[in-house]
Amino acid sequence: MIFREAQVDDIPQMMVVRLAVRENRLSDPTRVTAPHYVEYLTQRGQGWVCAVENQVVGFAIADLQDHNIWALFVHPDFDGRGIGKQLHQLMLDWYFRQTTETVWLSTAPSTRAEEFYRRQGWQETGRTRSGEVRFEMCAWPSHIL
Repeated sequence: MIFREAQVDDIPQMMVVRLAVRENRLSDPTRVTAPHYVEYLTQRGQGWVCAVENQVVGFAIADLQDHNIWALFVHPDFDGRGIGKQLHQLMLDWYFRQTTETVWLSTAPSTRAEEFYRRQGWQETGRTRSGEVRFEMCAWPSHIL
């Protein structure tokens, strides 16, 4: 497994991963297009991928403009291998080197993602209008170096 910064050329494979997930599925996959990925990778923040044999199997994207986590997904065939945890750590370390602003994300309730974020130290702050669980995380000393 190789973890590295995401490139625009990775977007088609990132989209495959996003559409393969079993939870937190897009209700309308046409609403998140390749230009959205380009914007988040090149203008709004930074992304990372995990690749196995040159195939993207997981990715994460942090958004500095809205101070949120735009994406963290692992292909279901690669669940349980620590990929999400490592992408999460890379993303937060980078984010908190850029800013000390609290970061937020939302995810569907009663999912493995909700449990994952709780285990990683995210604090629930309420629900979104659509009913997702909203989480926040503040920088801690190991992030600010």
